[in-house]
Amino acid sequence: MPFVFAPPQQAVVPVQDERYEFFPIHRVYGIGKNYAEPGTVPSGTPFYFLKPADAVVPVADNESVAIPVPPGTNEMKHEIELVAALGKGGRNLTLEQAADAVWGWCVGIDFTLGDQRLDSGANDFMRGKAFDRSAPVSHIRPAYRTPMPAPADLWLYVNNQKRQSGSTANLIVKPLEVIVEISKFWELQPGDLIFTGTPGGASRVVPGDRLEGGVNGVGTIRVDIV
Repeated sequence: MPFVFAPPQQAVVPVQDERYEFFPIHRVYGIGKNYAEPGTVPSGTPFYFLKPADAVVPVADNESVAIPVPPGTNEMKHEIELVAALGKGGRNLTLEQAADAVWGWCVGIDFTLGDQRLDSGANDFMRGKAFDRSAPVSHIRPAYRTPMPAPADLWLYVNNQKRQSGSTANLIVKPLEVIVEISKFWELQPGDLIFTGTPGGASRVVPGDRLEGGVNGVGTIRVDIV
């Protein structure tokens, strides 16, 4: 098949502790407003969005990756999340099929430009969510080597100060339910990554900040803002 120019390299995430195994990325889905903080009323209805596959930046354990603040924003925010990596797809999945579709899990940070989202009064949600390098993730750990989807704690520090902490037990739509819901509107495919939502505490980052976060039983991630 002739191409008018060389196709881009396949976006991948390495498999944790496997030197020569890589998870090829198809699509990247996310969900917003999916945490119910203990003792509070949810602030809105969960909603779904997409990020480009090449926005994903793999980060190895004990290493860090540099993420720049995009031009034209004063409110780049961190959102630590549990991420499902699908090895199977389909439409209108059941919970059992969703569980079988999960190949592995990783930790992700859904960087968001808070001053560009529709809910901030701006009109450029794509720019607010889908900018370059907006989705760093840890290497993917196979599902059989994690306790998922059992409840797990999430946490994120900025410059050694805790900014986010929570538990996937407080998700409004649970991880497997997120997969089921997305499959009602899109045909899921092997290689899909699904960010499942972030707890409260998401806040602004600036150049010079170091972020360290994780999901217990899944992994950790470290990012330097430049």
